[in-house]
Amino acid sequence: MRVFDALSAAGAGREKERTLTELSTVWSENGEKKPALPEYPRPQLRRSDWLCLNGYWHYALTDKGVRPESFDGRILVPFSPESARSGVRKQLEPGKYLWYFRSVELPALPEGRRLLLHFGAVDERCIVWWNGKLLGSHRNGYLAFSFDVTELAREGKNTIWVRVQDDTDTGGACCGKQSLAPGGMFYTAQSGIWQTVWLESVPENFIEDVRVTPLYEEGEIRLEIGMTCAMDVKVQIQSRNSTYTHRVSREEFVCVTHRRADRVDGFVNGHTSQRAVATVTIALPELCAWSPEDPFLYGMRIAAGRDCIDSYFAMRKFSVGKDEQGYPRLLLNNKPYFFHGVLDQGYWPESLYTPPCEEAMVFDITKMKALGFNMIRKHVKIEPMRWYYHCDRLGMIVWQDMVNGGGKPDLGRLCYLPTVLPAVTQRIRDDNYHFFGRTDRAGREEWERDCMAMVRQLYNCPCIGMWVLFNEGWGQFDALRITERLRRLDETRLIDHASGWFDQGGGDVRSVHNYFRPLRVSGDGRPFVISEYGGFTCPVRGHTSTKAVYGYHSYETMAGFSKAFRQQQRKLRALEKKGLSGAVYTQLSDVEEEMNGLYTYDRKKCKVIG
Repeated sequence: MRVFDALSAAGAGREKERTLTELSTVWSENGEKKPALPEYPRPQLRRSDWLCLNGYWHYALTDKGVRPESFDGRILVPFSPESARSGVRKQLEPGKYLWYFRSVELPALPEGRRLLLHFGAVDERCIVWWNGKLLGSHRNGYLAFSFDVTELAREGKNTIWVRVQDDTDTGGACCGKQSLAPGGMFYTAQSGIWQTVWLESVPENFIEDVRVTPLYEEGEIRLEIGMTCAMDVKVQIQSRNSTYTHRVSREEFVCVTHRRADRVDGFVNGHTSQRAVATVTIALPELCAWSPEDPFLYGMRIAAGRDCIDSYFAMRKFSVGKDEQGYPRLLLNNKPYFFHGVLDQGYWPESLYTPPCEEAMVFDITKMKALGFNMIRKHVKIEPMRWYYHCDRLGMIVWQDMVNGGGKPDLGRLCYLPTVLPAVTQRIRDDNYHFFGRTDRAGREEWERDCMAMVRQLYNCPCIGMWVLFNEGWGQFDALRITERLRRLDETRLIDHASGWFDQGGGDVRSVHNYFRPLRVSGDGRPFVISEYGGFTCPVRGHTSTKAVYGYHSYETMAGFSKAFRQQQRKLRALEKKGLSGAVYTQLSDVEEEMNGLYTYDRKKCKVIG
């Protein structure tokens, strides 16, 4: 083990005063006058009649939860107030309130139409009003939500108020790598509206959601169509060489009563409604398999009454099996496939969680493909839906982390101990809630509900090949039970139940993090993956945001960094012949103090040269 590297990493990022040097990507420097993320935000359920509400809103930061009488200024939505791109650069602290306000001019809503207000994500909990009337509330800073504003909307001026609170890592909600005391591997906290806000006009009876399951062996797809009422439906599928139409009669729908509860200032508002759900299986005109080498997407249009949505799907199969030598392997479309990945935190210097623009998302994905990677491990963050769309169409597999909750992890127990004594972690059971800081039963139940909601939100993304439940024990509990619950919800993907350590013997892979020891394969009957390795540090003058440097082995020049990176890649691919099924290099870009990226934080320099 590289002892000095490990000790250096453990002590990094502990300076009392922390000053960030302002960095920016070229997209913000060149695009100040461009609209803020104007693209339709939900590529798998697209309608034409919509209005983007991104842009300048009024904002106020207050100590009390009562509506402010004046504003502090304007904020550019959907960038968080902590970011430079928002124009605010202020931290929302626990116990404080962030208020948003804007008005929108609307034409008269035609008879037989409804108006929906959508939020891609608001961190972490919020309450929303339309024309002064309470719509409801939402909690969890990574999940999309919406309200029906039909009864409150009027011709002419309409007003929207949003009140936000965020405890970040001082509370128990999902927060990922955000910290109010950032340093080392934890980064600047962000809050508020950080994904697109939009209005959408739909018919009185409309398609609420569609769940697409590829049945690879059968050459079929299973559609679960949720609607406000039962209607005749036409599904049109566009393949490479043909178009196929399948009709679903209203008799195939089953009416389901469901209840939703919105919690507002301690009170729960219950909503009971009925929806019609049909499950249909459709044989495809031809089977075109999706892979990073050939990312073919089927076009799909679903028409129901006066409603029509455009979507897409892909045919692929993620599974496990054995190769010709008898090694347990990860399979793609029934063939052994080496998942060569890179860790991606999804942070940007000027905009934090929110990509500065569409081109920036595409840049990260295409540059990683150019460096030879076919997979991105999205680390403890849920991205906007358009990011997954680009992975789908460009051919990039995603291993998707769930966002950890339960407060800031105890690094002594959960990171440093496993690094020094990895064998010890195999004997620690994760029903020891005290050890993992998970003694709050309500907090565990909340995280589990959120986990399943995240899977449902991302279910239709063909690129996602594996769910990663827990990372390095952060907020971990009952991983085996939750794995089986998740498997019942999604039978099409693999599960890494414990990435790094604290393996409970379940899931589909043996998943190890290795930064300080020689890379090797250790089998136990499951496919073996090194789900984090590398972390080589190389600060590039003029492209760093802090003086402090966090990483695991330092190189002064990009030439030295490149040589070490290539040597490690050769060793890694040699391990493939010994049974290694996948690996994830840390990481795609620098983030604040953590300067171990293949690209600098501002994406202006690639450190792999020559």
